[in-house]
Amino acid sequence: MTDKTIPGPDGLPRCRWAGSAPDFFQYHDTEWGFPVGDDIRLFEKICLEGFQSGLSWRTILDKRENFRVAFQGFDFRKVAEFGEADVERLLQDAGIIRHRGKIEATINNAKRACEMVEKEGSIAAFFWRYEPDPATLPEPQSQTTSPESVAISKELKKRGWKFVGPTTVFAFLQAMGLINDHAEGCVTREKVEEARRAFTRPTG
Repeated sequence: MTDKTIPGPDGLPRCRWAGSAPDFFQYHDTEWGFPVGDDIRLFEKICLEGFQSGLSWRTILDKRENFRVAFQGFDFRKVAEFGEADVERLLQDAGIIRHRGKIEATINNAKRACEMVEKEGSIAAFFWRYEPDPATLPEPQSQTTSPESVAISKELKKRGWKFVGPTTVFAFLQAMGLINDHAEGCVTREKVEEARRAFTRPTG
């Protein structure tokens, strides 16, 4: 074990953060870091990372299914049609984070996502364009931003997206598999590497 790993339920090493909540091990083992090329899942994640701003991921993960119901499964084409009545409805929804700015940002970002698909072919093509060379990455879990997350944040803001700061974007890159930030020695790190080797990078 390293200082960045702890024994998982099966006794094998996992990233230390996975032990901070009971439901984190499954999220760590089956989702975090595995490459994603689906536009709706990518949109969902960038939105949830925005909602997490100032909060813990456990809070968001506990409410994720409620978020999915509230935001039409994060189908950005549907969310882009939300109006002020939807904002007021969501502000009354105790199952999600009732923060007007973040709710309005999600609706705004859905509109921007539709524009991105028109321009780039897909959301996935935009984000994966920023995948860094693994050989250039520092030690896993040693940073909270990166040159790529700064560049993406700047470009998204230029395109009118909100709640997409460099730290938020970096957490998105970690979770969606654009980098493998599992700790050295973590048993899931190699599984993610295998998935990344087999993953077809989206181009449009």
